[in-house]
Amino acid sequence: MSAGRFLGRLWYYFRVGYSTYLTFLLGVANTLVVLYYLLIQNVPSLQAVFPHFAVFVVISVILGVPLAVSVGWLHLKQTPAFLSEIDIGVEANPYYYKLAPGHQIEVFAPINLELLRQMRKIMRSQNLLSDEEDRRMAELERKMETLLQGGYVGSPKRRLGF
Repeated sequence: MSAGRFLGRLWYYFRVGYSTYLTFLLGVANTLVVLYYLLIQNVPSLQAVFPHFAVFVVISVILGVPLAVSVGWLHLKQTPAFLSEIDIGVEANPYYYKLAPGHQIEVFAPINLELLRQMRKIMRSQNLLSDEEDRRMAELERKMETLLQGGYVGSPKRRLGF
């Protein structure tokens, strides 16, 4: 593995660990500290409910975790927001419009192309292929060849340089 690729992988692992775990934990701790020491300690009626920081943390966790789970479930299952995220991910991912390296290029696409060619040949010899069907199969063959040459099919919103 090249040094550049190795450093790129380290950078990616750092970003995932930092953004997913470290900032999450720091964000939760920061929110609890700020709420307690800037809000609750300055409001006597709230201080009566939460006399100590530990009590506030326990109650916040007991109420906050189910609330966060519910909001997460709603986001994924009941709102159009998640579908929009998926749409954007599909638009940005070049492998929805080209073949991924590895088994797709080396095995699956070539075998599908060969099966298409052989099926078309058999159907032609048996006079089972209409002009429209032959045209559709020819178009599929052209698209598969484009993919095998590393090209794109469909209409990606943006093309990335890989």
